[in-house]
Amino acid sequence: MRRLNINGKTVEVHSDPATPLLWVLRCELKMTGTKFGCGVGICGACTVHVGKEAKRSCQEKLSAIGAQSITTIEGLQGPHVRALKEAWARIDVVQCGYCQSAQLMAASALIQRNPNPSSKDIDCALRGIICRCGTYPRIRQAILEATGQVKRT
Repeated sequence: MRRLNINGKTVEVHSDPATPLLWVLRCELKMTGTKFGCGVGICGACTVHVGKEAKRSCQEKLSAIGAQSITTIEGLQGPHVRALKEAWARIDVVQCGYCQSAQLMAASALIQRNPNPSSKDIDCALRGIICRCGTYPRIRQAILEATGQVKRT
């Protein structure tokens, strides 16, 4: 048994220490907001926060987490998250929605590090989170709007 801090709560898990965090979240804890995409860290659909960093949960072994806090889309909160979600809805970012929890997780981590990111900063932070619908320009616009860098239209 191992204790993890997930979304501000201590939970006990029984998974093998070599199990990727993604499978602990989805299978053992039934937290399905974190998506499975490729399983090899390429698509980014499984992005969560480990500590304050956006990480691919399919590549984070349970044994490597230690005492670091884990935040999933289910626990993502704060004023910057509200601003992101409002901009996401206003700009109509989502098409199929599969990558959106990962995009929001990465955007949140970016804004916490850099409250006024440039378009280049945004592209760099979200690189590797594949949006098969190609909504990258709307995602960038929503992040810029959420940080007050673009006026609402």
